[in-house]
Amino acid sequence: MMEFIPGLKLSRLFYQEAVRPILEKHFPGLVYSAALIGHGSEVLGYDTPRSMDHHWGPQLQLFLTENDYPKYRLDIKNALGNELPHKFMGYSTSFGDPQNTGVQLLVEQEDGPVNHRVVIVTPKTFFRHFLNFDPYSEISVTDWLTFPQQELLSITQGKVFWDGLGELNTLRKKFSYYPQDVWLFLIACQWKKISQQEAFIGRCGELGDELGSRTIAADLVKELMQLCFLFEKTYFPYSKWFGTAFSRLKCAGKLAPVFTTILNSSNNKERESHLAQTYVIVGKLHNSLGITKPVESKITSYFGRPYKVIHAERFSDAAIDAIQDKKLKSIKPLIGSIDQFIDNTDFLSSPKLFRETKQLFNIKG
Repeated sequence: MMEFIPGLKLSRLFYQEAVRPILEKHFPGLVYSAALIGHGSEVLGYDTPRSMDHHWGPQLQLFLTENDYPKYRLDIKNALGNELPHKFMGYSTSFGDPQNTGVQLLVEQEDGPVNHRVVIVTPKTFFRHFLNFDPYSEISVTDWLTFPQQELLSITQGKVFWDGLGELNTLRKKFSYYPQDVWLFLIACQWKKISQQEAFIGRCGELGDELGSRTIAADLVKELMQLCFLFEKTYFPYSKWFGTAFSRLKCAGKLAPVFTTILNSSNNKERESHLAQTYVIVGKLHNSLGITKPVESKITSYFGRPYKVIHAERFSDAAIDAIQDKKLKSIKPLIGSIDQFIDNTDFLSSPKLFRETKQLFNIKG
């Protein structure tokens, strides 16, 4: 077994040592950018030897201008196919044809043209593929609310190895995080979601519904984790990498052990007590940001019922009050962004579908 090399490092070296010399030889003066961004565990830096079984290997994207793309795409593809080595740092550079699932695997090949995965594309086409949106256009409030965080993460993570076009890094920065008012709106909506369930742990306990209590606790842990991603201005990935990404947040050291205790709690009272402890910690994190008027982080009963809650709607109201954009303030109910009201993977993976949710927000711009 050869030593595993993280995919992002492998692709950077592949560009520098194998792809770039061929481009300089056959296309001197060609203006392009080279990167590894988009989907894939290696883009996020989460790949392991297990990742090598699909869509993994020496690969990258070459970005051309709209004018140069039709002129050079096939010539570049063929030049690379004919002159790339069949192996790079011990890994094959050839990929098999996509199977029914669209998956491409590395295949051993000793002669003939290399079936490489150097994807040649324009910036506009690439961003449209992920977001169904022209990256050169102004991003409106409702545009932001329809972009899934996983897709935003895909286009802003990874590495740009060379930006000869002088615009790839600029476009990525444009999508790097939400504008202030959109960010506040999402925080408000996330607190609102928490407020809608925080009393149910106690109510389930009164009914002896241990299974219901456990599932609601798990939901609340996930909602609190998503709120922490918002606090640290970090897009969260889909479920496979959600916990891994959370572990890298600054607040994870304090919160992860408490979340684990909540999920491992053997009875309703213990579960409710640990959740209350978490609400206080997260409430203090909210206040430490200084983005709203201070909200008291205190556990009280739920309107006279003996359930431990922080009344999360108070934090939601404070965040709404801090928003300057009247369009955002006018959105009712507080459904938030697409990630906050839809969790269907197929829907969130379809740019055509998720962009259609724009009509749900009865505002212009």
